[in-house]
Amino acid sequence: MPATAELPHFTTLLFGLSGDLVDFGARTLPVALQRTCPDCPPERLSNALTLPPQEALELALGRCADSQERRHFQSALDAAAQAHAEATPGALDALQALHQRGVPCAWLDELPSATTLHLAAVVDEHLATGLEIAGRQWPAPDSCWQALMQLGTPALDGCVLVSGQPRLLHAGLNAGLWTIGLAASSPLCGHAPGDWDALGSLDRDRLRAQATLGLYRLGVHSVIDHLGELDSCLQDIAGRRLKGEKP
Repeated sequence: MPATAELPHFTTLLFGLSGDLVDFGARTLPVALQRTCPDCPPERLSNALTLPPQEALELALGRCADSQERRHFQSALDAAAQAHAEATPGALDALQALHQRGVPCAWLDELPSATTLHLAAVVDEHLATGLEIAGRQWPAPDSCWQALMQLGTPALDGCVLVSGQPRLLHAGLNAGLWTIGLAASSPLCGHAPGDWDALGSLDRDRLRAQATLGLYRLGVHSVIDHLGELDSCLQDIAGRRLKGEKP
């Protein structure tokens, strides 16, 4: 593998927030749903977690949410975000390294703005900018394209999306970006750091393998456990680009 300086330059990196840069295991949404809908059957809750937050709430309730339930849900989201506002392993170092190389970075998330403010408190705005999501919901590519335009990205070539959120990754694929899936820190594993560490090695390996397989089935270009492994993964993708591979 050539040295990093000899490899193609990356134009822009986009990240998810919950389960990616912060909130290992993406616990904010499930915790808020459990607090708001304590009687929700586990299977329905699991299905709800694949949806945007407000749709997730209504599926968990089994009906349209009233205004009081929406306020309760928002309060639960904010409380959960404050409890899980901790950077994932390697996230801040990865952002700092990209900043030093002059690679613009931003994060996207479907959680309400008030909730993401709590989650993103540990992320320096100079390292990664939070961008509003507009247009069609994931997996439509709109939010990815709009993020790149807001960052002044001149072309899609060399743009990468890094996330463990399947619908966001699907959006990145639809947008024509290189995609890197995060397995262990993602909602596909869904364990907070303490719970993850408490698992036996066989259970961790099983969950990691299931998440990795699910991400590759989605069509992502590479999969890593967490952002501590991002640099070597980017070097691998740069090598693939050098050989002419396209996303």
